[in-house]
Amino acid sequence: MALTATQIRNAKYGQGKAKLFDGGGLYLELVKTGSKLWRYKYRYQGKEKRLALGQYPEVTLHDAREKHLQARKLLSQGIDPSEAKKMAHRAGIDAQTGSFEAVASEWLAKQANKWTATTHDKTLSRLQTYIFPWLGKKPINEITAPDLLGCLRRIEERGIIETAHRVKAACGQVFRYAVATGRTDRDPSQDLKGALTPRKIEHLATITDEKEIGGLLRAMESYSGHIITRWALQLAPYVFVRPGELRQAEWSEIDFDAALWRIPADKMKMGRIHLVPLSNQALAILEEAKPLTGKSRYVFHSVRTNTRPMSENTVTGALRRLGYPSGTMTGHGFRAMASTRLHEMGWRTDIIERQLAHAEQNEVKAAYNHAEYLDDRRTMMQSWADYLDNLKSGGEVIPIGRKKQL
Repeated sequence: MALTATQIRNAKYGQGKAKLFDGGGLYLELVKTGSKLWRYKYRYQGKEKRLALGQYPEVTLHDAREKHLQARKLLSQGIDPSEAKKMAHRAGIDAQTGSFEAVASEWLAKQANKWTATTHDKTLSRLQTYIFPWLGKKPINEITAPDLLGCLRRIEERGIIETAHRVKAACGQVFRYAVATGRTDRDPSQDLKGALTPRKIEHLATITDEKEIGGLLRAMESYSGHIITRWALQLAPYVFVRPGELRQAEWSEIDFDAALWRIPADKMKMGRIHLVPLSNQALAILEEAKPLTGKSRYVFHSVRTNTRPMSENTVTGALRRLGYPSGTMTGHGFRAMASTRLHEMGWRTDIIERQLAHAEQNEVKAAYNHAEYLDDRRTMMQSWADYLDNLKSGGEVIPIGRKKQL
């Protein structure tokens, strides 16, 4: 049965079939990252092959059918559509394939295994909003630095300076990908250094004074809102993961026997699996929560339904109710709190950074180091939890760090 525009627009990965067929070998592939890719499956000289026809919604159903029809005509003439496309690339006669939008879409597809779906969608949305309407159809090798600056100036005029810098960075990656694949000779974004309004460096609000940390922990302990929110609030300082990782925690990721939380790669900002050793205190919170939320997929499900995680502002909202405004403490602030105090206590930077799941510069090493320093991290996380409990009780602070290695 032929596809409809509504069916394609509403289709999502994980809701059923991963491929939606339109007929004649044309189908839409639903990817885990949220992308929807047009494909044409055919046989040439007895071998099954597939031809990429673009990404929805850039390539509409009508466009995909037109490309499908052209490919079938080539096949009827004894020509392999895939080889014809490669030859067109090499000859430089396919102007559409060389457009900025086409190259950017191709580059984004390459990031599917590296990024989370959220990062992919945000990057695509920025390009669709600020770049494609003006430069999308232009051949990428004809775009100049002033062309790109004109788009970035429009963003600056709206007062969203940080977005302008992020869009410039994304465009730079697209141009460098085009250089690597032979579609252009250079990256014009490099000529725009110093051309944009400098971004304001805003440090996320956090609390690092020991007495104030103790007061915060005691306030969180007495939180009178929803009990699931209180558990999430209490667990946050012990694990200091990103707010999105905390609220989307699933029971299937928690290993009580190993005292370990395994966060899958598709939930992590850097797209790599992350291991969080669970202290005795963290385990106690999870064990208390399990009888109530254990039948749900999520550890901290929404107060309205147990089929979705709590909203992204729940923890920060709870902090507001406790009297901590945005300039004082945020849900993300527990990471900065842990980083600051652990460094001051003498814990090695590489251990702290690994537990924070910050970017690893060496990509080959990063692919294998999710368990790196795990024993040291277990010790650090338990010591950190004991330290927090000591602050919460108002007792004498006992140093928990190790002497820095020179």
